Amino acid sequence: MGNASDVSSLFVSTISKEQDILMGSLYTVFCILSLVGNCVLLLVAYHKRSTLKPAEFFIINLSISDLGMTLALFPLAIPSAFLHRWLFGEITCQLYGMCGVLFGLCSLTNLTALSLVCCLKVCLPTYGNKFSSSHARLLVAGVWCYASVFAVGPLAQWGHYSAEPYGTACCIDWHAPNHELLALSYIICLFVFCYALPCTIIFLSYAFILLTVRGSRQAVQQHVSPQTKTTNAHALIVKLSVAVCIGFLGAWTPYAVVAMWAAFGDATQVPPTVFALAAVLAKSSTVYNPMVYLLCKPNFRECLYRDTSMLRQMMRGSPQPQERFGSTSQRNKDTSASTRFSNGQQESYGACLNCTENTALCHGTRPQKTACILTGSVYTEVTVSQLTSKTQPDFI
Repeated sequence: MGNASDVSSLFVSTISKEQDILMGSLYTVFCILSLVGNCVLLLVAYHKRSTLKPAEFFIINLSISDLGMTLALFPLAIPSAFLHRWLFGEITCQLYGMCGVLFGLCSLTNLTALSLVCCLKVCLPTYGNKFSSSHARLLVAGVWCYASVFAVGPLAQWGHYSAEPYGTACCIDWHAPNHELLALSYIICLFVFCYALPCTIIFLSYAFILLTVRGSRQAVQQHVSPQTKTTNAHALIVKLSVAVCIGFLGAWTPYAVVAMWAAFGDATQVPPTVFALAAVLAKSSTVYNPMVYLLCKPNFRECLYRDTSMLRQMMRGSPQPQERFGSTSQRNKDTSASTRFSNGQQESYGACLNCTENTALCHGTRPQKTACILTGSVYTEVTVSQLTSKTQPDFI
């Protein structure tokens, strides 16, 4: 009974009701923005799946991990915050903590892999140009495996999951390292391999990119100048990846600092309100990725614009593409005698091209559709059947 009472007391909020309501309200906003943003980003990526570049696989994977965190954590954290205690029991608390670590580490590791790919393509183009979509898929699978090792560890008694110090959510037990050596080893490995090392790799990767671009004009012309659409896309992905990394690390660094304070210092001296604020900032990371890529990446933005335009047409009751095609075909049949080309002149069915003198011959032939060819400033009238032998750019 005593143990049950102790567990129950862990799930009672240790911050004020007003702070819990504020936290629940912020989580609700983050949940809505993350659901909409990441679902739209994945939909856009699905529509342009045949033209995705290898580096864009990491963008999609980041969106999947953000969406996973949104669906796994927010539906449990929001009602718990509003009702001032954790509502879902100890087992769900363990699963909640595992999902938080899994999706959080997956996002950070994914950004680390993306920074390495960008560095490889800019600093070592000989090898970077060989990086293919199959390599990207393999690396994405490795990202999930790497994150899973540390997420499953506490379930295997290497570390522990428990209630957060503020009581309405669950994560790693940051108090355990104060009195348990195995838990301390887990926290040390987590800090080194899942925060310090990824942050160092990200920083060095983008530092090398910056030095390469600044130090070599040839590198700039090769990787940033508009020689090809592919190199343009890589340059843009580098810039957007830097923006996402800054946003993600800015969101998670306060939580990491507070967690290390609790793990390696006196955990009782860490105010629960500080933990709560750090947790709110960390969960806001799910919103950054779709905002950056949907608003700043031209091909994603154009695809989104096309999708929303089609949706608006459907909501207004506009005919479907098949219906429009059918009605257009029927209308063309009804008005075939007065169809216009881009030069504004009507088709001529009473006479053939270059046979005005021999009208008898023309009356026996099939009516010909005519169009105009612009060569310099001179218009030349030709039949539609002759267009195949003309240069396509000359057709108005």
